[in-house]
Amino acid sequence: MPQSRGPRLVPPLLVLLLLLLLLPEALSTAANQASAKIKRPKEPGENRIKPTNKRGKPTLAPGKDRDTVGSVPKTPSIMMQVMEKGRFQKPAATLSLTAGQTLELRCKGNSIEWHYPEYLDIFKDSRLSVKQHDRYGQLILVNATAADTGEYSCWLQVCSGYVCRKDDTKTGATYIFFTEKGELFVPSPSYFGVVYLNPDREAIVPCRVTVPSAKVTLHREFPAKEIQSNGSIIYDMRRGFVYLHPQPDHQGVVYCRAEAHGAPQISIKYQLLYVEVPSGPPSTTIAASSNRVNGGDDITVLCTVLGEPDVEVEFRWIYPGLKDERPVMIQDSWRLVNRGVGRTTRLSQSVLTVQDFETIDAGYYMCTAQNPRGQTTVATAVQLS
Repeated sequence: MPQSRGPRLVPPLLVLLLLLLLLPEALSTAANQASAKIKRPKEPGENRIKPTNKRGKPTLAPGKDRDTVGSVPKTPSIMMQVMEKGRFQKPAATLSLTAGQTLELRCKGNSIEWHYPEYLDIFKDSRLSVKQHDRYGQLILVNATAADTGEYSCWLQVCSGYVCRKDDTKTGATYIFFTEKGELFVPSPSYFGVVYLNPDREAIVPCRVTVPSAKVTLHREFPAKEIQSNGSIIYDMRRGFVYLHPQPDHQGVVYCRAEAHGAPQISIKYQLLYVEVPSGPPSTTIAASSNRVNGGDDITVLCTVLGEPDVEVEFRWIYPGLKDERPVMIQDSWRLVNRGVGRTTRLSQSVLTVQDFETIDAGYYMCTAQNPRGQTTVATAVQLS
């Protein structure tokens, strides 16, 4: 039988020959692949980033958690509004309610203070009731009117002995518009208003509205024209027209015009007066009718302050016969004085009168004038001749 043959072996010489034939082609392929990885020079403008609408994630500042990005910490409000059927809800920053409704607000805490439209206190309005309960303060306003439009706020009062302070972390506030038919402007207690323009602080023409959507414009009476709101005059529906930097040429008589749902309305008129009196403690002078007096004569001592027209001044006296309860007459008064174009001041005076001058009345007469910014004391001597 024929013998089976095993696998043929390729002679080493033939293998070497094949490798020599295939090596150039392998080297060429490897070179092409390597050159493909090398970037070719870009044409001008070819490496520009194409615009995209994708928004990247906000970059976190060092030490910030991702949850805090774009969020502003807010102090939780302690105020709740009582709704119908005993329901409660947190009031929004602004509310619009119909006149005639009853408003009930509650603020959590065992010692709550309130702020509300000032006239409710001035006129001791019986429609308003403020009570403190064990766990909350309560404010109720019945039969609300357009005049009640304004800010209602509360805060927790913390006391230590006789010293009390406001807890700024326990507060609540809402601004409420009470809409009433025929009342676009918040009613004013007077028919004419005076606004003082001080060069060092804002001035406000208080044309507040009861309808948030009302369009409000400011007008000068003479010459008749609309005053445009710009960088120095802005409108805030919670305050009115705000003069950020009052100037002398802003003086005059102005009024506001509001329009809502096609129904226009005119406000009361306001007299704008420019004041050139610096803010500060009272500028005070004192003078006696005579510094040497004969026994039995009458004398007067006059204490005078020239100040801002809308800043009240209080007077106090110290005189030689005070300890002995010597009877004297003291009379205080004030009036506005026009001291030239663009200069209006408040002249406040206190007059002390001594009748039948005696030895006990001789000495120094001291007058102290005080306003919200400080006090000034002046003195003059009166002697017996």
